[in-house]
Amino acid sequence: MKPIRVLVVDDSAFMRKVISDIVNQAPGLEVAGIARDGADALKKIQDIKPDVITMDIEMPVLDGMSALERIMQNNPVPVIMLSSLTKDGAEKTMKALELGAVDFIAKPSGQISLDIDKIQNQLVEKIVIAAGTKNKITHRSNPPRPIREIVPNIPNTKMNLDNKHQELNKLVLIGTSTGGPKALQDVIPTLPSSINAGILIVQHMPPGFTKSLAERLDSMSRIKVKEAEHGEKVVSGCAYIAPGDSHMLVKSHVSDQARSLYIVLDKSAPIGGHRPAVNSMMESAADQFWAHMVGVIMTGMGSDGAEGIKQIKAKNGKNIAEDKSSCIVYGMPKAAAETGAVDKVVPLNEIGDWIVRML
Repeated sequence: MKPIRVLVVDDSAFMRKVISDIVNQAPGLEVAGIARDGADALKKIQDIKPDVITMDIEMPVLDGMSALERIMQNNPVPVIMLSSLTKDGAEKTMKALELGAVDFIAKPSGQISLDIDKIQNQLVEKIVIAAGTKNKITHRSNPPRPIREIVPNIPNTKMNLDNKHQELNKLVLIGTSTGGPKALQDVIPTLPSSINAGILIVQHMPPGFTKSLAERLDSMSRIKVKEAEHGEKVVSGCAYIAPGDSHMLVKSHVSDQARSLYIVLDKSAPIGGHRPAVNSMMESAADQFWAHMVGVIMTGMGSDGAEGIKQIKAKNGKNIAEDKSSCIVYGMPKAAAETGAVDKVVPLNEIGDWIVRML
């Protein structure tokens, strides 16, 4: 097996050394070259032809975002971005994922020499995953195709949660990981404002980034999209994204007026290495929800969600898995399909249509 060749791009000499040491010490990886900024990286890509690039977002001369855009347009290579744990850093990270970056690493904070061990295993794993996506990297060319409104004469405006007193009778449960932020941008904006379901989403992502993901999706969607809050009521026409580092569960409540569903954010141990976990969200919904459910598993490494969709199926729900042809990483959808609990396997650009049909 040839080693995975990595181009390390960072304006900090210290960070270049730290990342290079991590890569060179990992079996099956090697540093093919280093670059001090985006312009330097663009020159070296032609000569080095790396399998994966790690790239800082904030750099002089040509920053990581501008370099990424040129790479995706002219010479697509899997890129992992290094981002700061700030609101601005999170927003730029969401934009980078939209432009075509495979994944990102949150830079260690504080005493970097003490914190670097926290990202060592994560970085190696992400480089290996990214290397396997080389044939999947494409430049985003067209915005997602909107689905026509289900109910005629409904204005194409975002719902304002005024329907909070109506009983919830349908629920969509979406799970995704690597490649998920971009995949969600191809699905959520296609959903009509008249959709008669609450939508719960688990995207494997560290704290500090899920809020920016929700805001970005909200800005391009006809439904409301927000980061979930503990104790809030789930209503139709709104998508709730699990905050990084918290499981998102649900709890039903029955009153004289109606049955209601509320979000419970939980800090119990990670499940399968994940918090939030898709399985915990889906299993909680299957246990607590009283009506129709649609489960959706999209691109991602591993098998999170496979147990959850079995529980949805056992409660007479329907399940969708993303087809291999459109997955950045065909792990989670493959594991889901192998359970026998998936009703439809479709490419990414058809998932929104099938959610609406199954509702």
